[in-house]
Amino acid sequence: MIKIGVDLGGTKTEVVALDEAGQVLLRRRAPTPYTDYGAIIETIGTLVEGVEAELSRKGTVGVGIPGSLSPATGLVRNANSQVLNGHPLDKDIAARLGRAVRLTNDANCLAMSEAADGAAAGHGTVFAVIIGTGTGAGVVVNGRILDGFNRVGGEFGHNPLPWMTAEEYPGPLCWCGLHGCQELFLSGPALAADWKGKGHRHCDGIVEAAASGDATAQSALDRYADRLARALAGVVNLIDPDVIVLGGGLSNLPLYDRVPRLIGRHVFGDVCRTPVVQAKHGDSSGVFGAARLWDGE
Repeated sequence: MIKIGVDLGGTKTEVVALDEAGQVLLRRRAPTPYTDYGAIIETIGTLVEGVEAELSRKGTVGVGIPGSLSPATGLVRNANSQVLNGHPLDKDIAARLGRAVRLTNDANCLAMSEAADGAAAGHGTVFAVIIGTGTGAGVVVNGRILDGFNRVGGEFGHNPLPWMTAEEYPGPLCWCGLHGCQELFLSGPALAADWKGKGHRHCDGIVEAAASGDATAQSALDRYADRLARALAGVVNLIDPDVIVLGGGLSNLPLYDRVPRLIGRHVFGDVCRTPVVQAKHGDSSGVFGAARLWDGE
């Protein structure tokens, strides 16, 4: 069977079909009807069935979403696409397609993809972070996603920033109800606000501005690298991954020489050799990882 992955985003839904060796057979996209839950189910069903009809082959189906399923209720929670919250999305997609599907957080899909044949290929324990409009992460150990008992494994964005300075403490109030969440320091809007002031959400051009002598832009980048290093040092102290992969829009920042050195200042040990690398598959990591959710079965 082929492997079909679905990446359910806020503006577009993408489907990919991989062969047994992981090679791309077909990719298709469609706009996400983000305000209509029933239309989302139908969009996914139509995309999957269209791919199968075009290839004349059936496949396993995995779905990545910007949220997760509650182990208590089986319903979607914490999804940025809020129309998904409170629904049994995996069961509804399964009913539409007439077969079982697997569904997980999009950061888990990033980790799965990069561990399989991306920037983390060949490593046992992989920690993959999405730094973009939001901040999330996933953990893969020996080819399997570490979802955790409460299915919050890798909820990197909603841990507090460690070793806060006096100026940082207690941190802004997060939508989750707590103060100082790492997402509020490490997301794109957070970097934009640090650079240009409160209310700004886009940090495009910050690297070029710093290179041209903009001291405010350079200071914001310096603070960002230090905060990311502190956040990742907490991960190293907890699970000591073989490699850390960065994905999302901010993964294009010049972080890969500086951040690994800064991490070592906060690691409880005499050495920190953990590589920090950029995702190989970029925006495709999510849909590729979703296609691999049935790997090993």
